[in-house]
Amino acid sequence: MDFTEYIDLAAERLGGRVLAANDEFFAPKENLLKASAPVWIEDKYTDVGKWMDGWETRRRRTPGYDSCLVKLGLPGVVHGFIVDTTHFKGNYPEHCEIETPSENGDLNPNLIARDAASNLYLGRSTTWCTVLPKSPLAGDTRNSFPVSHANRVTYLHFKIYPDGGVARLRVHGEVAPDWPAIERASREIDLAAIEHGGWVVLSSDMFFGSRNNLILPGRSTGMHDGWETRRRRGPGHDWCIVRLGAPGKVTRVEVDTSHFKGNFPESCSLEVCTAPRDLINPKDLEALPWKEVLARTKLQANSLHVYKRELLEAGEATHARFHIYPDGGVARLRLFGTLARGIS
Repeated sequence: MDFTEYIDLAAERLGGRVLAANDEFFAPKENLLKASAPVWIEDKYTDVGKWMDGWETRRRRTPGYDSCLVKLGLPGVVHGFIVDTTHFKGNYPEHCEIETPSENGDLNPNLIARDAASNLYLGRSTTWCTVLPKSPLAGDTRNSFPVSHANRVTYLHFKIYPDGGVARLRVHGEVAPDWPAIERASREIDLAAIEHGGWVVLSSDMFFGSRNNLILPGRSTGMHDGWETRRRRGPGHDWCIVRLGAPGKVTRVEVDTSHFKGNFPESCSLEVCTAPRDLINPKDLEALPWKEVLARTKLQANSLHVYKRELLEAGEATHARFHIYPDGGVARLRLFGTLARGIS
């Protein structure tokens, strides 16, 4: 499977931040994690040079590299990086490298400083593990780097050699929640939430909006911020499959159609089942023994629907299949419930 199917753990809206950079002379470090695609404005200049939509350092005249420290929005297991140099053609770095703290993926951000060579100094007690070895970059390109790193990651040290500009950095992987802390905070948990490790594995269609928008934190900000399928012209209906962050029993369902007024589904239903977490093949998922939790129920436009008494007994589950009839858009799906024993 393409690693970009996984969540961007560094996304701004999930809390991702660039904490520090040794240099950002031409363009600020914060641009690296912007959600929008990088843009080019032909005649736009600043008092230091050409305006660029990315992070860009000055021309290095000494040995070494430039770097920045990224705090992921959600800790997790990384499966790959996109180092996007779009619009950087004569000013992109030759190589990049990415490290993470080797002990539990953590460090003390208060120790961030700069050494005599103006490189980031991240504390004497921090030992580092290479996640992406020094690798060549191409200009004006979405450079793709699949990786295999089993440890939970919270911080990344992103190095560019020797200098230059990068438009965007994407860090795709699986969220690894702190379950004891989550359980201490609340007994009822949204089992499908991205921040709890939920992931929309598959969907029948997502022409107008990504399937993983369904389980993002907070309320939707507009139609662009939900899951929306194209207009269906034949028989059938649309659906998506959510892998819960952890096994549990669904006790309350929220279906939010906010912002969808002339394009909301006529109705919806929900099923659950138990399956291995690494199961992603569509045919294998289809063949699972799905149990109905919410029978087909009518929906209204631009509304938050809450179902509790309507739910059928189905036991603990690892996956949920959400059906919409026949097509349309849903802003958010919340599957509240209790964790199975032994998770934390």
